[in-house]
Amino acid sequence: MSEARITHIGGPTTLIEAAGWRLPTDPTFDPPGHRYSFGWSTSSRKMSGPAVEPSELPPLDAVLLTHDHHADNLDTAGRALLPGARVVLTTPSGARRLGGNAHGLAPWQTWRLERPGLPTIEVTATPARHGPPLSRPLVGDVTGFALRWEGQRHGALWISGDTVLHAGVRELAHRLTVGTAVLHLGGVRFPVTGPVRYTMTASQAREVCRLLRPHTALPVHYEGWAHFHEGRRAVETELARAPADLRARFRWLPVGTALELTV
Repeated sequence: MSEARITHIGGPTTLIEAAGWRLPTDPTFDPPGHRYSFGWSTSSRKMSGPAVEPSELPPLDAVLLTHDHHADNLDTAGRALLPGARVVLTTPSGARRLGGNAHGLAPWQTWRLERPGLPTIEVTATPARHGPPLSRPLVGDVTGFALRWEGQRHGALWISGDTVLHAGVRELAHRLTVGTAVLHLGGVRFPVTGPVRYTMTASQAREVCRLLRPHTALPVHYEGWAHFHEGRRAVETELARAPADLRARFRWLPVGTALELTV
């Protein structure tokens, strides 16, 4: 039986401790209050700070960075952490921008985390689309990650990344057995683009879990920024309409405290 500890630090940022590895996702550690530009006349203000300070983190093995070009997924303090990791796994375009220890993975490419005395973790990039059809030239490349290692009981640990529900996410149901799904939600939208959504809504999260049937679904990226428009209450309202077996798959990560899971 394999266990993992996941700490929700805030926004999309988690610390995954699994099989002896320490893997932060999308590091955002700036204090609240600053407004960040996302390009194309869009911006957002950070509303809450991290539950864990960078100085409180253990030594980091690899950073799983779904994308580097939006501050709600990589901010100034988070960027300062990257050189201290052995490797930063991200999109190919992000790796070119970051340089150094960054390595880009195209969808379905796999990187093996290997270290003497520890089980190997296979990290596979999974498709993500950060908005509606044809939006990629505007919003840039994003990736998800599927983590697999020997001894997992329920299947891969999947991090969705900032994505809407689209054909690439549906493809996972045919290519992966997902045991734990870390879902970036929030129903992101901006005044300048009207009702268009750039991350999963609560209803899309419900559909993703119906398709993938993960043992455990863990929402993140739903509060802490002004452009997140569906918080925990909206997700819980949507789940109240879901079948009981699907509702039971969702668990809320306590912010700042590690949750131990059987994966």
